[in-house]
Amino acid sequence: MKGNEIEVSRIHKIEGDSKLKAFVDLSLDGVIIKGLRIVSGSSGLFVGMPRHQGKDGKWYNTVYPATKEIQERISNLVLAAYEG
Repeated sequence: MKGNEIEVSRIHKIEGDSKLKAFVDLSLDGVIIKGLRIVSGSSGLFVGMPRHQGKDGKWYNTVYPATKEIQERISNLVLAAYEG
């Protein structure tokens, strides 16, 4: 079995001065993960995982990378696609 083939399938850039810069969809071994976010933070751009708002009004991530290495791989891939 091949290991974790990840690619950016779509980037929707947000115009204006918002901290939210783009929404991104990923393809992971043929499964599409929708709703990653590129956000401008105090330390620069970062990738936020998809999330939903619970009945309590708080936001909860719906996707969690299994390891720090996969998180870094996704972040590097998404930011490179956004900037390129």
